Amino acid sequence: MRFHFLFFLSFVFFWSCSSPSPAPVCRVEGIVSAIHDPASRKVLVACHRGDWRNYPENSLAAIESVIRMGADIVEIDLALTSDSVLVVCHDRTLNRTTTGRGLIAEIPYDSIQRCFLKSGHGVATSHRMPTLREALELCKDRIVVNIDKGYQYYDLVQALSEELGVTGQLLIKGKSPVENVSAKFARYEHNMMYMPIIDILKPKGQALFAEYLGTNTVPLAYEVCWSEYTPAVEACMRNVVASGSKLWVNSLWPSLCGGLCDDAAFDGDPAAVYGKLVGMGATMIQTDRPELLISYLRSRGLHD
Repeated sequence: MRFHFLFFLSFVFFWSCSSPSPAPVCRVEGIVSAIHDPASRKVLVACHRGDWRNYPENSLAAIESVIRMGADIVEIDLALTSDSVLVVCHDRTLNRTTTGRGLIAEIPYDSIQRCFLKSGHGVATSHRMPTLREALELCKDRIVVNIDKGYQYYDLVQALSEELGVTGQLLIKGKSPVENVSAKFARYEHNMMYMPIIDILKPKGQALFAEYLGTNTVPLAYEVCWSEYTPAVEACMRNVVASGSKLWVNSLWPSLCGGLCDDAAFDGDPAAVYGKLVGMGATMIQTDRPELLISYLRSRGLHD
């Protein structure tokens, strides 16, 4: 079975974000359309925590920067404050990314707002931790939002996304069994897009992938992670593409992509890294070097 309600949602979403002719439709329509189209050869660029090399990770400025670069997807992470405000942060604590300290779950939002975000080098900036609401308002009709750490907050995110009218441009991912995901999605008329994460060289990842194949469940995309390129990895990727799903890979660091990572592309030949990932069938690549990846893809006619 396929999550058919996702395709229905995309139709509703396209209609709602399009302007009457002859005005142009919103940019995100084409991105969502490509996600829903397994035959599309456009390679979508997902930016890991935004443009964190130039702005604090998961900040509004980092998100705005990758939108202006022409990226297709921005990956963010969520945490919940003690007074139930969803904020955009990768860590459970404030310690690494802000001037504050402590568990986010034990701190109210107004206290967090008194902290300043740090740069990638650990230097305090003038930026503050955004709420999910602020991030979604910035991204509306402009870029797809991939929620990585945050599936446990699905109900809260769903309610907010419906209020803001952005449900169709959210892609959330996780490692839950097929039955659990289906049951949760059945509770709502509209749902975010969903993508399972498959650590294909680990027993749990192998079991989850086998469950999808065994139940004939075809998600829009799979995120496949691997530390070395083995016959099992190759077979997994072939099965993903043959099944009609998109293949998402991460070029962030070697343990996620068998060494085909951004730093290797930056220090050497981008074609030797990104070209190999595309050759494996990847049409969604999460990167820490979006400008480099976009430039390479454009040189091959694989990105706008």
